Amino acid sequence: QVQLVESGGGLVQPGGSLRLSCAASRNFFSINAMGWYRQAPGKQRELVASITSGGSTNYSGSVKGRFTISRDNAKNTVYLQMNSLKPEDTAVYYCNARVRVENYWGQGTQVTVSS
Repeated sequence: QVQLVESGGGLVQPGGSLRLSCAASRNFFSINAMGWYRQAPGKQRELVASITSGGSTNYSGSVKGRFTISRDNAKNTVYLQMNSLKPEDTAVYYCNARVRVENYWGQGTQVTVSS
């Protein structure tokens, strides 16, 4: 099993930045991939960005060039740096860890982009 604890959400103005953090309860090298998903009201949960154990990254088209996923292996923590935020980025952001075929989720953190 993997426990995930997220932090860093909040309210920010359009054009602003936030950094989300997700601390995992086990060593990254035992996790195949980690990612960030988001879910806006009335919409399905969607992938925002992911990073594999080998360091390969993947981004959704709507955030490419604005968001950066990274990790600190020593801290078992993955980050999502979000720049140039837009109102449409408003959602609950969830951290995900995939171990073989099992998916684990954090509790979610709210990001609100509004003036």
